[in-house]
Amino acid sequence: MKIMTLLAHWVMRQASKAATKRFTQQTGQLEHVQRQKLATLLAMVEKKKLSYEEFCRRYPLTRYADWRGKIETSRRLGINIMGQSKIVRFQPTSGSSEALKFIPYTPMFLKELDQAIGLWLNRLYHQHPRLARATHYWSISWLPESQRRVLKNANLNDDSALLSFSKRLMSRMTQAVPNEVAYAETAEAAMFATAVYLVADANLGMISVWSPTFALQLIEIIESQQVQIAEVLSTGQWQQPGLSHLKAPKAPRRARVLKQLDFQQQHVWQKLWPKLCLISSWDTASAEQWAQELRAKMPKINFEAKGLWATEGVVTIPYGNCFPLMYQSHFYEFLKADGKTVLAAWQLQQGDVVSPVISTGSGLMRYVIDDEIEVTGFLNQVPCFKFLGRKLTVDMVGEKLDHQTAVQILQQFQHQDYRPMSLIGVERAKGKKPHYILLSDGDNAKQPSAAQLERLLKQNFHYELARDLGQLDPAQVLHVEDAWDYYKRLAMHNGMIEGNIKPEPLKKIKTNLEVV
Repeated sequence: MKIMTLLAHWVMRQASKAATKRFTQQTGQLEHVQRQKLATLLAMVEKKKLSYEEFCRRYPLTRYADWRGKIETSRRLGINIMGQSKIVRFQPTSGSSEALKFIPYTPMFLKELDQAIGLWLNRLYHQHPRLARATHYWSISWLPESQRRVLKNANLNDDSALLSFSKRLMSRMTQAVPNEVAYAETAEAAMFATAVYLVADANLGMISVWSPTFALQLIEIIESQQVQIAEVLSTGQWQQPGLSHLKAPKAPRRARVLKQLDFQQQHVWQKLWPKLCLISSWDTASAEQWAQELRAKMPKINFEAKGLWATEGVVTIPYGNCFPLMYQSHFYEFLKADGKTVLAAWQLQQGDVVSPVISTGSGLMRYVIDDEIEVTGFLNQVPCFKFLGRKLTVDMVGEKLDHQTAVQILQQFQHQDYRPMSLIGVERAKGKKPHYILLSDGDNAKQPSAAQLERLLKQNFHYELARDLGQLDPAQVLHVEDAWDYYKRLAMHNGMIEGNIKPEPLKKIKTNLEVV
């Protein structure tokens, strides 16, 4: 282990201790801390002070569409018209009703995120001391290939970029995979390079990804391209195109270890990475079954669930056996299921099912995040949550398709004699990865091709990225004689009662369509 890596871990651990101390000291002062946070945020945009009650009357709930004009103007002019803080970058993402969104990241906003990261890091070092003597893989993702020429300056989406400048410098000394892999010409090349670097690192101690399907995809690459990866490690030369900007790791000893592995044997991954002690990923809602599969692949390795993060801000992080609100990061409110009642963080009660509403240092105020979470208890006064899922969204591997997108796609193919009925996400099908199917009936000659359907779906940022990464199989068109009858039988096969079934433009099922 390099001395600089050990030193970097020590520095990060010391810096992270302060975040934990601040967090624990103020858990009994939730309302006071939150009102102070609101006052700080309003100082960016208001010359006079506002109480929380005045803030609610003056500022309506918002979504991205309400901010799009100001964000696009800020991008075009290179200045922040949303507040006084400089915008460091615009982070691309997608979500409900928007194929592509740009979230402004300011120094104040990055400091808010850094507080959450610091608390999380300190807990990890405390619970898994071996992490301070090992390298880590923090997921590095990239833009869909069609967006790369358009968004050259936003190609890199590095989790370590959420840290403060000093922690970011230290973290890069501990990383198993250089973030430059994200600049590969294709997602396929980037995934292969990531797998090579991971195999090359005998000191790997942690794998931190968002979707467990991403980790499973890396495992599949190592298994299926065992010979090719060993060849790169033996020669120090890439055999694949699209990686000329990146130096290939040369590790003949690791190549020999890889060649000797039988991936049908138990505990094979511990043989490849003997220091690996922690995997972190989502494990709730639609990610649950994939997290179980990932755990089954590596049964002797500790697993930690992720908290609730969005590109727009952080809501919870893992903290012991619960997921408390990161009450010191942003100002938080919560929208109840009726779509009208808004509660402050200090007004929540156990059992409340709500959606987060955040005001942050990015300049976004009263911004609704369309996720459902349930209050499961309290850490002193701080509410803790369980993630239940995305509202009006199907998200099997992180593709985030919403009902409005589905409605628009169905309308594209609507003809007098042809009836597209529903866009169906199939989680598990024999011999296939998760994929989408357009269910329809009517004039067979009018039905769209799978290529047309795929083209429209790829207008969604995260769907295209999931396809690039091989996490989803191509979309299909399923044309039947009576789509409504088929839809009902399909819903009943997946556990619904016939009298409760209604046609939905977007639906997720768990079982293979072929069994219906």
